[in-house]
Amino acid sequence: MTRQLPEGESLLVRTDYSDDEAWRETLATATQPWDFGGDIESSAALTPVDDPAFDGLTLSDLKALIGSPPPYYIFLADSRAITDPEHPILAVDTGAEESNDALAAGGVYPTFRVAPKAMASVENNLSIANMDFEEFAGAIDADGVFRGF
Repeated sequence: MTRQLPEGESLLVRTDYSDDEAWRETLATATQPWDFGGDIESSAALTPVDDPAFDGLTLSDLKALIGSPPPYYIFLADSRAITDPEHPILAVDTGAEESNDALAAGGVYPTFRVAPKAMASVENNLSIANMDFEEFAGAIDADGVFRGF
């Protein structure tokens, strides 16, 4: 099977196919409208990628798929996102200069996890460059999951 990321922004790539119901629940929660207060409601404009070719995709594998110019971030519904009851999605910084430096040194992309209920805040702000990856990564809880400010 050939892996190729589709065109689109805010890709949410399913990389674990062990539980279809958990995937549907994760996607539904991540894309539902959220009330931010003051009559402000928004939802994450995710592009779901549900293709078994991506089953088992790792961060190392992802390096080979990212084109130039890359998407600046990508979300992965990996095994933890599928099996953990909270379904924390892996957010991956693929576009920052620091990310490229880390890759050149043999490292992997910077990451943090986001609770699906907080996805609208993360996706909306990253997509318009209102906030950057580091701001969200710096606001994670002790377990590495961003749940909101």
